[in-house]
Amino acid sequence: MSDCIVVVNFKTYQAAHGASAEELARVMSGIDTEARLVAAVSALDLSAVVAAAPDLEIWCQHLDPVGFGSNTGWLHPETAIERGASGTLINHAEHKVSIEHVAMLLDQVPEGFEVCACAADVDEAMALAALVPNYVAVEPPELIGGEVSVTSADPGIVSGTAAAVREVSEEVGNPVRGRCKDRRRRGQGD
Repeated sequence: MSDCIVVVNFKTYQAAHGASAEELARVMSGIDTEARLVAAVSALDLSAVVAAAPDLEIWCQHLDPVGFGSNTGWLHPETAIERGASGTLINHAEHKVSIEHVAMLLDQVPEGFEVCACAADVDEAMALAALVPNYVAVEPPELIGGEVSVTSADPGIVSGTAAAVREVSEEVGNPVRGRCKDRRRRGQGD
């Protein structure tokens, strides 16, 4: 498995929803690369994109830590998994949630379901890393959706965040170790 992962967030762009999302996923699945390619798609497009590009890794753009029941408008993890999602983004700058929301989602999703927690800065990245998601992504909110990448605007934020996250947990971003089953990682005992 490649150490390099490229997550393409389809957001809600007109060119990346509905039939366009399906076509974009097919194009992604045809790219010859050593990197892991992941499409992060709208919950509304999930099933269709999975069917259109069955060999491509498909994640949700967001999920909520809810079970079956009265949860109108919330995105249920088990349903996403049933529809073919193998992971999710959480806490994206365009859909912020509390640290408790992230922790509850991590507790709910099964082993092997990947979670990329998004952070606006090093401090938030460290707080999220303490929860031990599979990955922590950092991007200052002012750069979201812009023409300038975080590595161009401030390359030090990526390397600094990676170092800070490793200080908190060596498991985050480590494809071999993945998420630990030991709930003590979240401060629930010694």
